[in-house]
Amino acid sequence: MPETKHFVYPPTGVEHYGEVIDTKEGFDVIECETCGFKHVIPIPTPDELEKLYKEEFYSTEKPKYLERHREDQKWWNLVYQDRYDVFEENIPNECRSILDIGSGPGFFLLEGKKRGWKTLGIEPSKQAVENSKSLGLDIIEDLFSPSLANESGKFDVVHMNNVLEHIPDPRSILKAIYNLIKHGGLLCVSVPNDYNPFQQVLREVCNYEPYWVAPPEHINYFNVESLERLFKKMGFEVILKEATFPIDLFLLMGDNYIGDDLTGRACHEKRKHFELALKKGKHNKLKRDLYGHFADLGVGRELTIYGRKPLQECGYNE
Repeated sequence: MPETKHFVYPPTGVEHYGEVIDTKEGFDVIECETCGFKHVIPIPTPDELEKLYKEEFYSTEKPKYLERHREDQKWWNLVYQDRYDVFEENIPNECRSILDIGSGPGFFLLEGKKRGWKTLGIEPSKQAVENSKSLGLDIIEDLFSPSLANESGKFDVVHMNNVLEHIPDPRSILKAIYNLIKHGGLLCVSVPNDYNPFQQVLREVCNYEPYWVAPPEHINYFNVESLERLFKKMGFEVILKEATFPIDLFLLMGDNYIGDDLTGRACHEKRKHFELALKKGKHNKLKRDLYGHFADLGVGRELTIYGRKPLQECGYNE
């Protein structure tokens, strides 16, 4: 009989409860009935997370992140261009301001600045902020919070790439973000696609441990269904869903990159070559359509959802 656990998160007093589906490093992953998505308990406190992301993340948890990002810059630019293409298809020319929450080293915002967008980033890591400012970007060095949101103004687009899985209370953060976005504006969120069908096969057939469970850094574990449900619950109309390349395919084909950096980089290079070749061959739309179908099937290592804040009766501008 599956075990059900209850946990009250002290900062909010909210009770979280659900069936335990995994246990790792002193944390239980539950299918939370309160939230509608999987997350760990106990949920790390704000003080614990502030220490991790302001002081340790790039130096301890991701020591090669900036170096690898620069190595992959051509490929990352393709990822960023795809996202700005979606934004520009939906946002008028005269209304192009963007807030990037968890802006990292700043290269995503740099792409926007080159395209004429008014940009602002929020990033807690000192190392990442220094890199961003060296690129001439405006960055607030802090963790995003509802109180900080009240001081940030209004934006046509808010972007969060691999951030929501790290946040202890996604619902309150998305509520604050909703109020930041102009009517008719967009929210774009990318998160790991966890407990997806390929991972389940790897676990049940190939005897892999749940390598995607990574507390305390990863608190929340979304799939397409649970993230779309969260968007709708917070008032956003979902306009587009895409997945990324299903890198788990390499594991299914025998290339075990878990804990093996050289194999992992080799698999990533093949993925990059595939996507850049399609772009060079003028088949980027084919790739986008394919990744949209991957999202419909629930596969792909990460997923991206674009949501629109409803328009006011008087039109787009507030």
